[in-house]
Amino acid sequence: MENNTDTYKTILKPSEEVLFKDKNSKFFGYAFPVYNEDHVKNHIENLKKQHHQARHWCYAYQIGTENIAYRANDDGEPNNSAGMPIYGQIQSFEVTNILIVVVRYFGGVKLGVGGLINAYKTGAQLALEASNIVTKTIDINFLIKFEYELMNKVMRVIKEKNLNITNQKLELDCEITISTRKRDAKEIFEIFDSIYKVSIKTLEN
Repeated sequence: MENNTDTYKTILKPSEEVLFKDKNSKFFGYAFPVYNEDHVKNHIENLKKQHHQARHWCYAYQIGTENIAYRANDDGEPNNSAGMPIYGQIQSFEVTNILIVVVRYFGGVKLGVGGLINAYKTGAQLALEASNIVTKTIDINFLIKFEYELMNKVMRVIKEKNLNITNQKLELDCEITISTRKRDAKEIFEIFDSIYKVSIKTLEN
């Protein structure tokens, strides 16, 4: 069994549009990858233009892997009848960095709170089922600084440990940015920290 403490599930591209109908009301579901609240606002504004005759644009999102930020919005539906059922599906599918929006066209027949909860939950579930969910690793980035003469030593460790180089400046004073899985970060830090005249520091993600 893989160590799940440094992995998370997310989507890399928007889902297909899905549709759920109940008593003439239509519920269109969408899932989007998001990394900040501006992304969330942009997607909701776009959907409001696309579905300008709809009655409600209810949504929930979750952002982050260790420090989680989330929000659930009922957008005028009765309290906790829309946003929280959508957010419940985000939790059920164990995904993050994701926004789910369910757009409702009212069909003239009231569904009641129970009916709404079911409809928004189903819209969110269908959007997630239509998404390609992937598992990614939580990575830690380090900046390594050293003099050029230590290049071989540093590169040998990078190669042996199969580390990703994300940036490098190779001059008399060299700087290399590497990334590694969170679970390996302590070991990698200690290896470089123990090499004479090599400095290593953790970069904020």
